[in-house]
Amino acid sequence: MHVLFVCSRNKRRSLTAESIYKNHDGLQVKSAGTEPSARIKLNAKMVLWADIIFVMEKRHKQRMCEQLPAETKDKRIVILDIPYEFNYMDSVLIEELKLTMADYLQ
Repeated sequence: MHVLFVCSRNKRRSLTAESIYKNHDGLQVKSAGTEPSARIKLNAKMVLWADIIFVMEKRHKQRMCEQLPAETKDKRIVILDIPYEFNYMDSVLIEELKLTMADYLQ
């Protein structure tokens, strides 16, 4: 399964998610950000590649759908509700991601 994680700048939350799931059996994982200043900027090719997209907040889904309406139209997009209060690879962030993602990775 192709999994895409999205946050604002692809420096903390989505990058952490990519890092912890990149070696997960059966998954191919990428991450990106919705902002112009993102480390890796979300683009149409990434959205089309993904089987499922996990966004950290509702606003990320809104921005993604505004920026790429045709590509996101029929995509499965899941809002994880993980706020911007963590550093990259923060232990609490990792635990939150693992708990939130468990239902989707069975």
